[in-house]
Amino acid sequence: MAVATSLGALAQGSHVMDVNVNKEGAPIQSTMYGIFFEDINFAADGGLYAEMIKNRSFEFPQNFMGWRTFGNVSLRKDGPFNNNPHYARLGYAGHPHKHTGLENEGFFGITIKEGEEYRMSLWARCPEGGKSKLQFQVVDNASMGETQELQSFTITVDGKEWQKYEAKFKGKTSIKKGSIRIFLRPNDSKKINTTDVEHVSLFPTDTWRGRENGMRKDLAQALYDLKPGVFRFPGGCIVEGTDLESRYQWKNSVGPVENRKLNENRWHYTFDFRFYPDYFQSYGLGFFEFFQLCEDFGSEPLPVISCGLACQFQNQNHKEGEPDMEAHCSLDELQPFIDDALDLIEFANGDKSTKWGKVRADMGHPAPFKLKFLGVGNEQWDYQDNPVFTERLRMFTAAIRAKYPDIKLIGTTGPDSEGPAFDMLKPRMKTIGVDLYDEHFYRPEKWFLSQGHRYDKYDRRGPKVFAGEYACHAKDKKYNRFESSIYEAAFMTGMERNADVVHMATFAPLFAHVEGWQWRPDAIWFDNSSSFRTCSYYVQQMFATNKGTNTVPLLIGKKTVAGDNNQDGLFASAVVDNKTNEVIVKVVNTSKKEQFIALNFNGIKGSHNVKTITLHTDNMEAENSLDNPNRITPHNGSMTASGEKTTSLTDNLPAMTFKIYKLQR
Repeated sequence: MAVATSLGALAQGSHVMDVNVNKEGAPIQSTMYGIFFEDINFAADGGLYAEMIKNRSFEFPQNFMGWRTFGNVSLRKDGPFNNNPHYARLGYAGHPHKHTGLENEGFFGITIKEGEEYRMSLWARCPEGGKSKLQFQVVDNASMGETQELQSFTITVDGKEWQKYEAKFKGKTSIKKGSIRIFLRPNDSKKINTTDVEHVSLFPTDTWRGRENGMRKDLAQALYDLKPGVFRFPGGCIVEGTDLESRYQWKNSVGPVENRKLNENRWHYTFDFRFYPDYFQSYGLGFFEFFQLCEDFGSEPLPVISCGLACQFQNQNHKEGEPDMEAHCSLDELQPFIDDALDLIEFANGDKSTKWGKVRADMGHPAPFKLKFLGVGNEQWDYQDNPVFTERLRMFTAAIRAKYPDIKLIGTTGPDSEGPAFDMLKPRMKTIGVDLYDEHFYRPEKWFLSQGHRYDKYDRRGPKVFAGEYACHAKDKKYNRFESSIYEAAFMTGMERNADVVHMATFAPLFAHVEGWQWRPDAIWFDNSSSFRTCSYYVQQMFATNKGTNTVPLLIGKKTVAGDNNQDGLFASAVVDNKTNEVIVKVVNTSKKEQFIALNFNGIKGSHNVKTITLHTDNMEAENSLDNPNRITPHNGSMTASGEKTTSLTDNLPAMTFKIYKLQR
């Protein structure tokens, strides 16, 4: 009786939301919410990829960057791996009291944890024959103790042939910013033999799924916990490269890890105000590992490949709107880029009797990866009188459709969420016949609040939409504050309501190292020993783990709830899950005032327990941190909904709150 009275009073305030639970609408794609990985902010080397040695193969342009050398050390370039020919030669220092060796600084230091196990490995030989000993030390250069050494172990190198050597050790003492020091020591015959070392590597043994060339466990777990339906990789701008030479080339990222060719990461010089000249890609996290992670997470893989255009932002002539075509691949030289795309599909899906299917099988995965989607280009666009992107996209599309007609192709509408280039590209994507196109929007708060109806009037016949990169960038507040995440949640209700149009969405960027970031906000932050998940991460997780199977209408009066002028900053969407028989309602209050709402679940009657998940804080500027990783997290709760004819509930929704309501049909 109290509920009925409240609903009657509330009707005058126009906050009664009617959910028609039996009027199922568009199916929600399994790919609806996912993740996008780009190697920015040290997301790969120094981040998700668990390798702890920087420049392990001495292939950086400054070959000893990341290393300190002492004694008799020289660089050679006739090593055992043709893509990584450089190695270090260690020789007698010339006096018994002098020392030869190397010391590696790692990525912002090398972190060793007490009691945890690590695997040290390298390729080595004694070019003049015989044996030598290498002493490995974990050192603290800032120590005020009698010794910098925290622990040590030795590896004996035997013979003229290159061999892989390894040793495991457990951390005796925790250190956050240590180094690994390598001394050339006398062998058992008291002789110091010349020794060559290559591909010096250090991993924790407790990686994600225990793989030797593995991922950092806590960071991979954070991705797994998002339950991503799609995984876009290996990036956006790095796919293009500042120039074509520095673009991401997937073929260099597969095969034996020792022979994967170093790539220049375009982000190391993009921002001179946050500059990291030691930021490269070892390709240890390559396409094989990306596909593996997709299997681990239950995600559809979505690789993106170069269309022969370098970054258009960075390659324009002084005349406004005119591309520098010398920086890009000409049409008559485009075939190798198209072949790369076709070969990638063969690598993912081909039988092991095929050339690239065999490469995959030899890496330990005989079964196909079942690739269904492929993105062509990143943030490319056309010019008014020069269809520089779409003429290339047509060539890719024709070749891929001819050989692999079942692959769904993804184009792009460029870097903008609206405007001349966007308006030009949308119809061209339809004419070319791509299955989806990729929209990007790093936009301010007002934009997100104004986009509740963005997809309501999109063409339902396709192409479908992939919201491939987005985040709320508040002016002068480009960090992971709570308020921005609430606006992202509001925007996502509009995507969910239009699930017949929007088939994929991925927040970006995914990762950032607290000492090596260049772009924010980001979903997950980390240092060498720990990590935290942001409010934006939790918004993504709340949607992804409660996406349901079909949309159902949710209306105030006859209107959708999309932040309209008379809706007091409310946004909402509703779905049903036919697997669990649940109704799931998402409501976001973006106003600075508490809003009193009611939910009528039309088609359900009687009393029901309602599970709730709430993301809220009173401090709009608050954010999670390494020191306080759980400052703002979703909280579970419960309510009761009841009604003889229609099950209903009322709730006081605090200002700036995202809340989910779940009950059985």
